[in-house]
Amino acid sequence: MVRCDRCRLVQFRTSNHLCRKCHISLDAEVPAPVAEAAPAPENGNGHANGNGSGNGHTHLQIALAIRSLRLRTGLSQRQLALRMQVPRTYVSKIENEKACPTLSSIERLARALEVSVPELLVYDPGGHNQQSEIRDLISDEFISQLLPYLSKLDGMQWSSILAQVRDLSLRPRRNA
Repeated sequence: MVRCDRCRLVQFRTSNHLCRKCHISLDAEVPAPVAEAAPAPENGNGHANGNGSGNGHTHLQIALAIRSLRLRTGLSQRQLALRMQVPRTYVSKIENEKACPTLSSIERLARALEVSVPELLVYDPGGHNQQSEIRDLISDEFISQLLPYLSKLDGMQWSSILAQVRDLSLRPRRNA
């Protein structure tokens, strides 16, 4: 038994997966599989892009952008889903990083949120500029002292240093 997100009719699943009353899909949109891109060449520190982050960061950015733009325009997930003509659960899954939107979904999301696709993909919910964040990091005294050494480390050394920093941050401080 399933309930249609649009007309709320409770029904048995049909062979064509469409609602018997309003004829919209009863299934959340299933993203098409994306072919893996060739990995970027390593830059000497064991990371392909220099910062150790990958596609997960991009997925998180899209999810945050969609939620922020939806809230900024005063739409509920249900209202956004109706504009996109998809189930509300699909919008929820995208915002909670349980589903990765397809290109057609990104186009529909942008249209429903009244922004262009590039604006959606580069939207920064906090209003921060990546260049200013980089400048702030580099201006930090501790980070600026680390920078000359980072390019000389391999992946194992990076992991070791991160583990040590993590351990130090978890240990209780001794009072001097």
